[in-house]
Amino acid sequence: MAARRTDGVNGRLFAMLRNALARLVRPLRRPVTGRSDARGHGPVRSRLLPAALVAATVLTTAAAVWLSVRVYEQRQAEQRRQDILAAARRSALNFTSLDYRHYDRDSRNVLRGATGDFKEQFAAQTAELTELVARNKSVSEGQVLEAGIVRADERSARVQVVADSKVTNTAVPRGEARTYRLQLDLVLENGHWLTSDVEFVG
Repeated sequence: MAARRTDGVNGRLFAMLRNALARLVRPLRRPVTGRSDARGHGPVRSRLLPAALVAATVLTTAAAVWLSVRVYEQRQAEQRRQDILAAARRSALNFTSLDYRHYDRDSRNVLRGATGDFKEQFAAQTAELTELVARNKSVSEGQVLEAGIVRADERSARVQVVADSKVTNTAVPRGEARTYRLQLDLVLENGHWLTSDVEFVG
């Protein structure tokens, strides 16, 4: 809806620009008769100068407003992009970082940035995951390498993240390096971007 409102504002501004330009150009195309006014103060066309100045002022003002709107839109879009990437990176880092010695804290970090079905499913499996990581003494130290937006609008986004982690457990006590490619779906809720789905894509 905000996008439609912006389109409407741009449309009105373009109309103002077009009308102002028409007013500015039209008088200059009239033939010059060379007649003077009753008091001999010069040709009639001199009377058109104030109208041309008004039209030029309107044109300049409309152009300035239009440019201001465009700059504002670009700043909003860039801020939204940065917020989405920051949320995706944080979610991916939480998802790939865990320690069996304080898994309750780690699972809360994941849930804090989650919503929808993903949050419900992860919460439902927390007890089982807690037992699993404790039994295997699992530790994973995640690190986000890259993150890129696949698509985004004002309320939702899809981001792909490449993350590394060093995993140690009873099977690999010296540690093992792993690389994950994650696809995260995010939605905007109460001013915060939250992860609604996580999928391993490579």
